[in-house]
Amino acid sequence: MPEWRVRDFHDDDLDQAIHIWDQSREAGEPAFSAAEVVSIARAGHPAVVAVVKRDVVGMAAAKVEGERAWLALFALDARWRNRGIGSSLLTELEKKLRGRGVYRISSLVPEGAAGFKAMINSGYRARTDLTYFEKVEHLDPIEFGVLEELGGQLQPAGRWEELAGMKREKDVIERRVVLPLAYQEGAERHGVLPPKAVVLFGPPGTGKTSFAKAVASRLSWPFVELFPSRLAASSPEGLAASLRTVFAELADLDDLVLFIDEVEEIAGTRSTPAVGPAYGVTNELLKLIPGFREHDNRLLVCATNSVRSLDPAFLRPGRFDYIIPVGPPDPLARRAIWSRYLGPARENVDLDLLVERSDLFTPADIEFAARKGAQAAFEREVLHGDEGPATTEMYLQAISDSRPSLTREAITEFEQDIEMYTRL
Repeated sequence: MPEWRVRDFHDDDLDQAIHIWDQSREAGEPAFSAAEVVSIARAGHPAVVAVVKRDVVGMAAAKVEGERAWLALFALDARWRNRGIGSSLLTELEKKLRGRGVYRISSLVPEGAAGFKAMINSGYRARTDLTYFEKVEHLDPIEFGVLEELGGQLQPAGRWEELAGMKREKDVIERRVVLPLAYQEGAERHGVLPPKAVVLFGPPGTGKTSFAKAVASRLSWPFVELFPSRLAASSPEGLAASLRTVFAELADLDDLVLFIDEVEEIAGTRSTPAVGPAYGVTNELLKLIPGFREHDNRLLVCATNSVRSLDPAFLRPGRFDYIIPVGPPDPLARRAIWSRYLGPARENVDLDLLVERSDLFTPADIEFAARKGAQAAFEREVLHGDEGPATTEMYLQAISDSRPSLTREAITEFEQDIEMYTRL
C-alpha cells in the first residue's frame, strides 16, 4: 500500500499546491500564471491532488475547452518524485476529462520540469514541429508615468487567494464585481452591466482595503489609491481642485481600480444652506463620478467606516452600483485567518479555543496576535534554548494582551447599517 493517495481537489488545498508548484518550477516559466491556475481550479475545472496524510505533495489541474483540455498545473514535491505519483495524478485527471467528453489533452512543459517524465511514461507524444508564441501587453510609458505620479501600482498576482476566510464577503464581491468585469462578453450576452463604482462599508480593520487591492489583482488592472488628506495639501486651490486634476490625469489609464478610503472625509453629509468647503468638495466628487463611469474597464471603490455619515446623494443608484458590507470575521473566517498566520504551529495548538477567544478580533487583530505568539516562541528559544513550537498558552496570552478593534456597540451599529444601506 503506497504512503500517498490521489483524491479530488478541495479549495483548502490550493495554498499548499501553489507553494509546491513555485518550488518545482526550476525549469523555466509555466504557460499558465498562478492567478490563471487559481481561477481554473475554483471555476470547477477538473483537478486532483496527491496527499500524504494531510499534506498535499502534488496536484494536476486542467482547463477544458470543448473536446480539448490544457494541463494548466502539474506540481510535485521534489521529495516525492520518481515514486509513480505523477503518473497516478495524470491517470486520475484523464478519467475526469474523459467523463467530460475530452479526447485530446495538451500541455506545454519545459524539459526537465515536474510532470515531464510522467507524461512520457503515460503515453503523451512530444510535438517538436510547433513553436510556442506569447505576447504580454504591458503598460505604455504614459500609463507608467501616471501611475508613478499618483503612487499607483500593479498588484501582485494571488492577492485574492491571500484573503483567508471572509467567505461571505468574497462570494458577494466575486459574483457582483469581479466576474462581470473579468468576463464582460458573457455578461453582455446575459444583459448584465459590469459595475463601475461600489462602496464597501464596515468597522475598521475588516479588510476593505485588502478587498480593493485583491480585486485589482484578480483583474490585473492598475491600482491607484487616493488619500483625501494628501489631496488637500497638494493644491493651493484646495481639495476640490485636486480632485479635478487627479481625475483628469486618470483618463490616460485604459484599465483602473481607483480606491478612496475613508471617503466620508470628502463625501460627508452636506450642510444646509449649501455653503462651506465641505459642501464644495462633496459636490465636486458627485460631478466627477458620472464622467468616471463613462469609461470601460474602470472601477471606483470607495470605503468607509461610517456609511451613515455619507451624503445621501452620494449613495443613490446611478452613482454606485453596489453598497457592500464588509463585516467582522465569523467563527469559520476566524479559523481560516488563524490557520493562515499560524503556519506550521497550527498542528500544535487548540485552534477551536483561539477562535473562541478572539470573538471581537478583526483579521488585522488576529494577524497581530499570531505574530505576537510566534515572537514569544522565538524569544523562548533564543533566551532559554527551548526550541519547541509556540503553544496554545502563548497565543492565548497574545490574545489577552491585545486590544480588539471591535466592540459590541460597533457590531450593533454595523448590523443596523446593513439593514439600512446594503444594496446588492
